[in-house]
Amino acid sequence: MQQRRIGPLEVSAIGFGCMNLSHAYGAPPAPEVAEALLLKALDLGVTLFDTAALYGFGVNESLVGRVLAPHRRRITLASKCGMTGVNGVRVIDGRPETLRRTCEESLQRLRADVIDLYYLHRWDRKVPIEDSVGALADLVRAGKVRAIGLSEVSAATLRRAHAVHPISALQSEYSLWSRNPEIAGLDACRELAVTLVAFSPTARGFLTGRLRDVSGFEPNDIRRGMPRFQPDTFAANLKLLDGYTALADEAGCTPAQLALAWLLARGKNIVPIPGTTNVEHLVENVGAAAVVLAPAMLEKLDAAINRDTVIGPRYNANTQAEIDTEEFPA
Repeated sequence: MQQRRIGPLEVSAIGFGCMNLSHAYGAPPAPEVAEALLLKALDLGVTLFDTAALYGFGVNESLVGRVLAPHRRRITLASKCGMTGVNGVRVIDGRPETLRRTCEESLQRLRADVIDLYYLHRWDRKVPIEDSVGALADLVRAGKVRAIGLSEVSAATLRRAHAVHPISALQSEYSLWSRNPEIAGLDACRELAVTLVAFSPTARGFLTGRLRDVSGFEPNDIRRGMPRFQPDTFAANLKLLDGYTALADEAGCTPAQLALAWLLARGKNIVPIPGTTNVEHLVENVGAAAVVLAPAMLEKLDAAINRDTVIGPRYNANTQAEIDTEEFPA
């Protein structure tokens, strides 16, 4: 496995997004299946494991802690604060006292003395970003956190935060069909020596080529509320897949591997964190680290799937109002 840097941390070029094991995409797998996936990822050379207090309202951190605590020295442990479950309801709260409390709770669930990379999951607009990042900086000084990250924020907010304490990672949705970091975030990351950690790098399953019908989503699958996965919109986007899978055949890899290899080729400061509940898909994802794409293939991919060919925004209006990431004009 190739290695890349996130601030002071050296991590596998492809990480593992743990959210799917407890949260957001329908019924989670059985605990023994989730445990086997985490251990298989470790065996395959994955060292970056990304969780959050929000995922399963603490359940995901507990799972990661139970399974990976015996292997703590082999992994980079990333978690998030600022968006949690309170009495069964998702709450965004970036007050310093809340972040300090959440960190202590996360450390207990993760069975860890320190969190390697700790993100502010969402910027709470009621709290200046400087105050929230200041609280995270205090956690670094206290030895409870090694590096600080931000999730779903703009380049301007990243710069404000970085002026308070060095920011090591900006986590944003980034894939062939979600190009928002290209507006300003990637440039800011390069300027400030920040790593772009790409979540949903296979476009929430779309770029695997296996998702051809949205009618079977479970009631608690978050894609049900996303504009690009509404029946009419999805039918329009589906027209992109045949050409895309043909490019994967030409490149000699699977569609999922092509999506991940494209991200890895965008820059050494990009680390994708695909998630899955399927061990075969996990092996497939990790295999993308060995895929080398020729410049001509990168040009074909950019032309095939981009902000102009994809129909629909990333989020609905309510969710969009909660995030700070730059958006393309409608």
